[in-house]
Order: sequence, then structure tokens, then C-alpha cells
Amino acid sequence: MNKRKTVFVEGSISPAFIANSIEKHQTKTSIGAHDIFLGQVRADQIHGKIVQAIEYSAYTEMAENKFHEIRETTFQKFDLTCMHIYHSMGIVKAGEICLFVFVSSPHRKEAFKALEFLVEEIKKEVPIFGKEIFEDETHVWKVNS
Repeated sequence: MNKRKTVFVEGSISPAFIANSIEKHQTKTSIGAHDIFLGQVRADQIHGKIVQAIEYSAYTEMAENKFHEIRETTFQKFDLTCMHIYHSMGIVKAGEICLFVFVSSPHRKEAFKALEFLVEEIKKEVPIFGKEIFEDETHVWKVNS
């Protein structure tokens, strides 16, 4: 079993944080491919109102446990060198990054397959909730598709 990693970060995930994560992997010369997924908050129109931000919350301990299970399953299914998952908590404005998933593998096809599996499992299994906030400060609970 791999070491448990903290997934949640407060607020949006900055481009500098993402760039720094990528840069740290230059010394890992057994890696031949990286694949990255960035989830960004959309300014969706719902009932005639535009989403300005999403406020994320979760059952933190349950969510961290689920992230760990998904992480371990992904390592068992795919030939990965490493994996990083970060998800925002709190308010993230439209246009900002709320989910950063980064996988590395000796070969690209394995990285592609692993990333798709990982993101789909996260969306399906992890108890994270988003409250879409509109310009007039009203809100609705987000429904994942």
C-alpha cells in the first residue's frame, strides 16, 4: 500500500502549483509519459443565471478514504510510476482550476488509460459536493453529469 496523500487544497489550484508539480518530475528519468486532467469551473447558465463560482465541501475523512482506495486500485490496474490528485475545497471562481490529476508512466498509452479511469472513478465515487453560486448570491447544489 502506498502512503496516504492529502488531496484537498483550500481554494483554486494555481497554474504555478501545476507547473511546479510538472517541474519536479524532470529528475524521474524512468518516466516516458505524463497525462494531466484539469477540471475548471464553468460559467454555466442555469435558470437564466450565470454561475460565478462553486463552493466545494465534502465529508473529508470519507472522501480521503475513497481517494486512497481509487488511487490504490489505479496503481494495481495500470503500470504507473506516480500519481497526484488535488481537489479544491471552499470557493473556486469560474475559470479557475478545481481538480488536478497527474499520472506518470513509462509509456503514453498506459498514462492515457489510467487517467481516464481515475477521473471517472473520482467523479462517480468520491463524496464531494458543489454549491453553484450565482451573481445575485443565490445558489443551487451542483448535479454531476
